[in-house]
Amino acid sequence: MPEINLLIAAVTALVPIILRFIWYHKNVFGSAWMKVTGITEENGKKMNMMLVFLFTYVFSFFLSIALHMISIHQFALSALLQPELNYIDNEGLTAAVNTVAEIAGDKFRTFRHGAVHGLIYGIMVALPVLGINALFEGKGWKYILINAGYWVVCLSIMGGIICQWA
Repeated sequence: MPEINLLIAAVTALVPIILRFIWYHKNVFGSAWMKVTGITEENGKKMNMMLVFLFTYVFSFFLSIALHMISIHQFALSALLQPELNYIDNEGLTAAVNTVAEIAGDKFRTFRHGAVHGLIYGIMVALPVLGINALFEGKGWKYILINAGYWVVCLSIMGGIICQWA
């Protein structure tokens, strides 16, 4: 049964912090983002950045844990063995799952495969969540695309790292 690699989760939790420095730099999307949010450099100086980075890391660690279960297929296989499925012949199911796991091996444990899972997760989860909030906050599409684009890229990189090295 696969286990979540906490060291890999801890490393991938750094990705949103590192990518944020690049994505929201004034020469990339930072100036446009500040304009659509109304945030100024003076506002930014008033924030407790230690607390912001601490919570960013903690929340990113949660994302890493979720991405482990999405990008590594062996989690889906092991889910079939849960005791809730009492009505199924568990011995036969275990043998079938083990056979599939042996055949698949590590074929789907590549950076590219994990990045695709992160991309799909970003588009299907991050984009709708951020988009809905932005629409209710009266933000425009530029705001949605800058922020959702960041998370789609971020989750793709995180998924790639997890799938390649976990």
